[in-house]
Formats: sequence, C-alpha cells, structure tokens
Amino acid sequence: MRLTILGGGGFRVPLVYGALLGDRAPGRVTAVTLYDADPARLTAIARVLADQAEGVADAPAVTATNDLDEALRRADFVFSAIRVGGLEGRATDERVALAEGVLGQETVGAGGIAYGLRTVPVARELARRIARTAPDAWVINFTNPAGLVTEAMQEELGDRVIGICDSPVGLGRRIARVLGAVRPSEAWIDYVGLNHLGWVRGLHLGGRDELPRLLADDAALESFEEGRLFGAEWLKSIGAIPNEYLHYYYFNREAVRAYREAKQTRGAFLRDQQRAFYAEADRPGQAAGAALAAWDRTRAEREATYMAENREAAGAGEREQDDLESGGYEQVALALMRAIARDERTTLILNVRNRSTLSVLDGAAVIEVPCLVDANGAHPVAVDPLPYHAVGLVTAVKAVEREVLSAARSGSRATAVKAFALHPLVDSVAVARRLVDGYTADHPELAYLR
Repeated sequence: MRLTILGGGGFRVPLVYGALLGDRAPGRVTAVTLYDADPARLTAIARVLADQAEGVADAPAVTATNDLDEALRRADFVFSAIRVGGLEGRATDERVALAEGVLGQETVGAGGIAYGLRTVPVARELARRIARTAPDAWVINFTNPAGLVTEAMQEELGDRVIGICDSPVGLGRRIARVLGAVRPSEAWIDYVGLNHLGWVRGLHLGGRDELPRLLADDAALESFEEGRLFGAEWLKSIGAIPNEYLHYYYFNREAVRAYREAKQTRGAFLRDQQRAFYAEADRPGQAAGAALAAWDRTRAEREATYMAENREAAGAGEREQDDLESGGYEQVALALMRAIARDERTTLILNVRNRSTLSVLDGAAVIEVPCLVDANGAHPVAVDPLPYHAVGLVTAVKAVEREVLSAARSGSRATAVKAFALHPLVDSVAVARRLVDGYTADHPELAYLR
C-alpha cells in the first residue's frame, strides 16, 4: 500500500511514520512519498524518518519530491497536512487579530477565518490534481481548519475525503481513564459537533453511560485537563465535557487577555522553535540519530506548552504526563487506513458529510461525529439532537465556514467581510472590515479578494 503525504516536510510527519513502523499486519503501508514545496524542510524530515527506520526490518520505503504529480501517482492514500503561508502566516494571523482585540487562533475566530481564506483555494486545487492523477485514492485531511478544508475538498472528491483530528481522541481517552477504564480505546464516546467545536455528551463502558457519575464528582472532574480548564461548576451546568477549543468561546475575554499579555503568540513561538529545529536537522555531517533526537526534544517542548495561555487564564497549571503522550491523530490516520484498505471495521470520530445526522445542518455540511468505517469509507452514526446552547454555536460557525468557501470561490472582499462579521468572536462589522484590510495587506495569498 502506498501513502503520499502532502506537506511532507511538516514537523508532525514523524508521528505518522512512527505509527506506520509499528504496523506489521498484511496489507500495511510499504511506501511513503513526501511532497513539500520547501526542499530544506523536506530534507530535514527525511533525515528524521531515516533515523526512525534505523534497525527496523521492512520499514516503509521513503522517497521525497517537490513534483506534485509524481507524488500522487499510484497513491492509495493521500494524507494532506499543508500549511499555506507557513508559521510566519500563523503568527501574522494572531498579530492582526489581537491588535483589534479579538482572537487570532489558527482555527477559531478571526485567525481561523484568515487561515481558511488562504488555504481553501489551495486545497481545492490539490483536490482537482488528486482527481486527475490519483482518482482512486482516499484523502485523509489534517490541514486546518480541518472541517472547513475537508468540506472544500469534498466539493471535488466527494466522500473519498475524510477529515481527522486528535482532540476528540485525547479528550475521550482522558475521561475514560478518570472513570477507571482499563482500555480507554474500548469506550464508546458520544461526541458531536464541528471540528474544534464539539462536546462529549456520554461515555459508555460496558454498555453503560458513565458520564453522569463523572459529572457528579467535582474532584474527579478537575483531575484531568479539560476539567481544570473549564472548571467543575461550568461542566456540570452544561452537562457535557467540551472540546478544549471551546475555552476560546466560553472564556473569550480571559483568553484574549492572556494572549495579548504573553511574551509572544503561539504561532511566533512555534515559528522560532521550528526554525531552530530545521536548521539543526538539516546540518550536514551529523551523527546517526541526531536529527531524530533534535525532533524529540522539540516535540516535547511543543507539547508541554500547548494551550499554555488558556491554562494560565484558567489557573489550570502545567500539563500532566498523561496529556503529553502520543497516540493522537497519527493513530486515527492509521486506523482509518486499515479499516478502508483491509475492511477492518472500526468506529472513529471523524469529519464527514452530515447527510441527515444533525437536522439543524444541511446534508453537505461537514461535522465531527463517531463513524463506522469499512472498505466503503466512513459512515456517521445516528446521534441525539444538539442541545440549544450547542445549536447556536454550531450553526453560527457553519454559516461562517460557508461564507469563507464562497469568498474563496468568488474572490469577493464583501463576502470575506461577512465571514468575519458573522463569527461569534468578532464583535463588530467595523472590526471585520479592518481585519480584512489587515490580512490582505500582510498576506499575498489573499490578493484574490477584491
């Protein structure tokens, strides 16, 4: 089986390759092609992967190229993890938004809209190239904003594009452990929403929903990351455990203040950190294993500082060891490929077409829910209706996503302004206009907006 990774010079690619190294079953991935527009990043990550494969019998062969059609030919699966504008673009998204007093996070609020406006045109073109060059390939999208980009690519490729995210997996695992599950992966998680906008409404162990037991125990609620982030009182009020990204909505003022007071934004931190890593990994004449060691050190620091401003705003303290372990999106991607390629039926939380799952959204809307996966793809399971407090957020954010898709298609500046103005975290049409002005001035990728 052949896997192509778009954004193959990305920092998290070794996580995917590490998961592939652990798969010894028949029909596993035996060839990986890395595609990236940045040759230096591609070389550095290829070195890390070579260090990972050292001493591993029958490790998947790795090739690297900056020729997109060459990368796509004969691919069975295409993993999309591109970053249009790079981390410099992410830092700009944060800076422009925070100057207006609104959130600049890369998937939520103004920053997410700016990132989407840059990314959707590129994602659509990638989907068209895949349709021409590898029409039978399945596309696994991890490019952010994941739900929005998945929906854009589905316009060209339909249900052969499936979006993944590690946030619901990590949340479900943490809840299951607090509830005493010996094997957290065996829990059934009643999770529903959009990407980075979802709630765990139940967690079933042995056929019984154990979430009410957790919600009745303040100490247990505040013993894991999301519980500390939101506080037991709020979780009991809404009767669910939100995805960590909902902290930006429920505690927006506090989050914005923490980001404005930080020494540097998350994007700027990652930009500087990764510059240092790629320079070290690309240095000629290194000893064997040096590139992998540099990557391991950088990843540990990256994970430890994840959502640090939100934890500071909430007084949640440092991340605990259980929150730092891997086993996130790379394991979801591997399980998804196995299920489709080998018809190994499984259940995963994925970003897929709504069809009739949530009555408040149309059939083409991409949602994030548990899905049954087999050789024919991912099929959303039936879920209970959203509570009203969630309906408002989900429908408002989906409306914003649709305006982003429309603006990216038409090039209409007015539609882009509408996307910003309709978002729950942008509090003024005047602010929306200034955001569009700021982003178009700083991002050459947005020159298409007129």
